Amino acid sequence: MNASLPRSIPDYLDRLREALAGADPALVQDALYDAEEYLRSELAENPGKSEAEVIAAVASSYGAPDEVADIYRDTEVKVQTALRPPAPPRRKSALGRFFGVVADPRTYASLFYMVLALATGIFYFVWVVTGLSLSLGLSITIIGIPLLILFFGSVRILSLVEGRLVEVMLGERMPRRPLYADRSLPLMERIKELFTDPRMWSTMLYFVLMLPLGIFYFTLATVLIVTSLASIAAPVLVWTGFADVGMSVDGWTLINLQNDVLYTNVPYWGLPVLFVGGFVLLFVTLHVARGIGRLHGSLAKRLLVKSAQTA
Repeated sequence: MNASLPRSIPDYLDRLREALAGADPALVQDALYDAEEYLRSELAENPGKSEAEVIAAVASSYGAPDEVADIYRDTEVKVQTALRPPAPPRRKSALGRFFGVVADPRTYASLFYMVLALATGIFYFVWVVTGLSLSLGLSITIIGIPLLILFFGSVRILSLVEGRLVEVMLGERMPRRPLYADRSLPLMERIKELFTDPRMWSTMLYFVLMLPLGIFYFTLATVLIVTSLASIAAPVLVWTGFADVGMSVDGWTLINLQNDVLYTNVPYWGLPVLFVGGFVLLFVTLHVARGIGRLHGSLAKRLLVKSAQTA
């Protein structure tokens, strides 16, 4: 067994990545980080031993790369099964699938993410634009380069924060550990790798895109929700006597407040149509939210997670 073990920590990580080929890139990132952290800590506790000796010593407890890969795959299945919300019952009819969206917990999480995206989008955009422009502007001074390095480090931290939001609300598996760094490399090489990492720039692109996406998500969610609820509420208020029908035709405001009396400019014959339309629009809104959640989760996965093939 020892003859087949890697002779160095980078070699161990390369073989672990190969053993995890085909697995989720987020899982690969977590496994590589955990393995390096464990092996580096063992190497620090045994300063008189080489990397090969440390790897051989911990092989029985931590495992060879193939064994670790199998453990991570099995654990991932168990964890995802435990964290996955109960699946809604499968509907056979088209109407069942249309109205069954109300029983999917992921729908409401996606809708909440659409509303929250405005705040996070503004923060990410301001952070990236301000941090990048300030760091580059001061790069000719003595504090410019350290400030730029700190800014790039903060981007990696924010990518993990956004990843947790995406995984919890949208259900897309995202990294739970940062990217591992080869600490055996000289400091300048590690800094160079930080600047040349394509995933760093794609993360900043994602943060910049979050502003227009956040505005779009928030506007779409609020308009659809308000329109559907108002369309349902207006007929109910008229039928229960809390509002009256006005014949005004200038504008399409569903409820007008005139002289402390509620009016709606929809005629009586249109109230049932308005009520049914609002009810249907509410379910359409839930479908739209769930669809946007899936699309945005895929976008976040593509821009925030380093592919195992290119790592």
